[in-house]
Amino acid sequence: MPIRRLPPETVNRIAAGEVIERPASAVKELVENALDAGATRIEIQADGGGLSRILVADDGKGIPEAELPLAIERHATSKLEADDAGDVDLLRIHTLGFRGEALPSIGSVARLSIASRARGAEAAFVVAVEGGQVRPTAPAAFPGPNGARVEVRDLFFATPARLKFMKSERAEAMAISEEIKRQAMAHEAVAFTLTLDGRTTLRLPAEPAGDGGRLRRLAALLGREFEDNALLIDQIRDGLRLSGFAGLPTYSRGNASHQYLFVNGRPVRDRLLQGAIRGAYADFLARDRHPAAALYLDLDPLLVDVNVHPAKAEVRFRDPALVRGLIVGALRHALAGAGHRASTTVASDALSGFQAGFQPGVQPGGGAPAWSPSRPSAAGYSGWTGWTAPAAAAQVLPGLNEPSARVETPPPLLSPDPFAGPVGDADIDRPLGAARAQLHANYIVAQTRDGLVIVDQHAAHERLVYERMKAQMAEGAVTRQALLAPEVVELDPAEAERVAARAGELAELGLVVEAFGGGAVLVRETPALLGTVDVQGLVRDIADDLSEHGAALSLKERLAEVCGTMACHGSVRSGRVLSGPEMNALLRQMEATPHSGQCNHGRPTYVELKLADLERLFGRR
Repeated sequence: MPIRRLPPETVNRIAAGEVIERPASAVKELVENALDAGATRIEIQADGGGLSRILVADDGKGIPEAELPLAIERHATSKLEADDAGDVDLLRIHTLGFRGEALPSIGSVARLSIASRARGAEAAFVVAVEGGQVRPTAPAAFPGPNGARVEVRDLFFATPARLKFMKSERAEAMAISEEIKRQAMAHEAVAFTLTLDGRTTLRLPAEPAGDGGRLRRLAALLGREFEDNALLIDQIRDGLRLSGFAGLPTYSRGNASHQYLFVNGRPVRDRLLQGAIRGAYADFLARDRHPAAALYLDLDPLLVDVNVHPAKAEVRFRDPALVRGLIVGALRHALAGAGHRASTTVASDALSGFQAGFQPGVQPGGGAPAWSPSRPSAAGYSGWTGWTAPAAAAQVLPGLNEPSARVETPPPLLSPDPFAGPVGDADIDRPLGAARAQLHANYIVAQTRDGLVIVDQHAAHERLVYERMKAQMAEGAVTRQALLAPEVVELDPAEAERVAARAGELAELGLVVEAFGGGAVLVRETPALLGTVDVQGLVRDIADDLSEHGAALSLKERLAEVCGTMACHGSVRSGRVLSGPEMNALLRQMEATPHSGQCNHGRPTYVELKLADLERLFGRR
């Protein structure tokens, strides 16, 4: 068969298949056009999962009448400009869109209309495309002083085979919603409204640019609890700036769907992000738990290639190791700064557990209420004389209907040195308070100035021991043990090259390897902490991690697991009765040790209940 040129319509539909994979892809391209046009308000409507109708309206600068026909031609764009020699620089991309493919691609597979009024123009105009057939530009009505309204109907009607690969309308609508959320996270200063099948599902006002507005936008999308448990990230390294917010380890999720990365304002999906976050939180979370994070990377466009995917969903960094190091370092710095802080959800979960079967005024057996006060007094329910206890209750418990006195007898003053003897009541002003009791030989109850703290003594001390072991490891190279006979591990040639290239880093972790031919590595020494180890499995896991994440996470995690096991066996056991000085010493160590708010698996080591929480629990407020 001879070589032929494909018809333009076929070429456009092939391109459309690369750029417009589903309705959410079309929405993404149209929203990015609106953002590039300087819009401050963007309204999105979608019906039938976006397959029946999509409308994206904005208040940007608009498109002049003369440029509307050009807007729907392939590779026509206002976002790239040639220099005096006629060359276009594709390495300095400062806009979200630049390929000039989105509008003609949509027009080749759907019914597309673009109505626009350019800023300063008196009239608005519309151009329409139906399955690749362009209609003449005509005057149009327009509701605002400037902007554009792009409407897409019957998406993929010109390529009906593509419709067979679409998911349900609900699934496509959810994909559109997720795309708008990602765009809204990236641009907090822009107001977004999303309407699906006539129902407004998202209404986000514009927020002030900066960390405060960004956090409010993230809280509106990820939940108010994220705002309460987020750590500020702001680090600069070699011209790269990483900002954003990451959740506390105790505020973790069951999957990685709440991890977002934005590069120069562009939402991207990159395996580098997940690997870097996994590495940063490796000491704090079990493998099946994932932190929530929204990270914003700003760098010179020359250091990142955004032209590696037609849909611009992926990017390629010139120095991925630098980016990964920045992410890991910034996250660990923020986690260290959090100290012993635990997430607020720990207390709320505890309160919800207490309150699960409690309703004020309802007896536990489900009978009539024993009392039904219309309001409490400042002294609490027991101090309010505006109700009368049932006669039967008064006979069984004499004095029940009398006001009670609230008396707290302070403990004797003790030594302020937690290691020299009993600790004084001045510790009540410490973050974790002063120990008051031990329950079930495992839980320490401490009183703070405005509430109480309950500590899991085994989990807390396990974390303290683990942090000391990590510090000792950081002071020098990990102790190594030589193999009686060096072991050869056969790998794919590319995998063997990656492992050998990281020999220096692996040696610092106690694993001594060297290249052995074209597709193997030779292992001479292993970390002494691991004891007897499956060398073949360990090296293959490391090769997989280097391929996927660019770092040897498996070895680090195995060392961390061994340290965690040793810390568990070396910590205060559940069931051990502690004296007052020992309990207070543990509290003081927790306050001085970073990350002591969670155990090695991300579970909380303590629960703090404020006095206000207790008063709500007992119906006092």
